[in-house]
Amino acid sequence: MNKNRAVWVRPVLMAVAGATLLTSLSGCVGLVVGGAVAGTVAASDRRTFGAQTEDKAIAVKTELKLPNLVGDAGHVNVASFNRRVLLTGEVRDQAMKDQLESEVRAIEGVLSVTNELEIAGPASYTSRSNDALITTKVKASLVDAKDISANSFKVVTERGNVYLMGRVTQREGAQAAEIARGVGGVAKVVKVFEYISEDEWKQYQPKPQG
Repeated sequence: MNKNRAVWVRPVLMAVAGATLLTSLSGCVGLVVGGAVAGTVAASDRRTFGAQTEDKAIAVKTELKLPNLVGDAGHVNVASFNRRVLLTGEVRDQAMKDQLESEVRAIEGVLSVTNELEIAGPASYTSRSNDALITTKVKASLVDAKDISANSFKVVTERGNVYLMGRVTQREGAQAAEIARGVGGVAKVVKVFEYISEDEWKQYQPKPQG
C-alpha cells in the first residue's frame, strides 16, 4: 500500500473503530460512520452502490426484529456484505438460533445467511470491548499490508474469533487470514468471503494516470 495513503487511512480506521465500539457496546448493529469517511470507503468498495445500500437496509431491518426475537436472552450482531449476512453473538437455545436465521433469510434482498451464533449467555462488557479492540488491530494490520486493499474487507470479531468478509480473490483472502491470525488475542479466523477471479480483480485496480 502507498505509504502516504497508509498515513491517513490508519487514523481514519481508528476513529471509525472508536465510534463502532461505542455503538456495539450499546446496540447490535453499528452503522456510525462519518460522512466524509463513508464517501471515501464507498468509492473504493467492490460492491455496487445498490448493494451497499441494501446491506445497510438489511442490517436495520434485522435490528428492528431483534427485540421481539431475542430480548434480554441474548446478544446478536448482524453484518451484511453484498447481501450475504453473518450472524454472530449468543442466544438462549437452538430454537432461538434457528428462528433468527429463518427470519433473516426472509428479509428482502438477503442472498445467504452464515449462522455463527453460540448457545450461551450474553458476552460481558469486557469481552465485547476486547473484541472491538481486536477488530481495530486487524483492520490496521490490513492497512499496513502490501498487495491487498483493506477497504475490500469487513472484519467482525466475536469472543476472540475473527470473521473476514468481502469480495476478494483466493489470494487476497488467504493473505488477509494469515495477517489476522498474527494479531494478538485472535483465537481463530473464519473466512466468509465471496470469491472473485483474478481477472475481475484487475477491473478494480486504479487506472494509470497520464
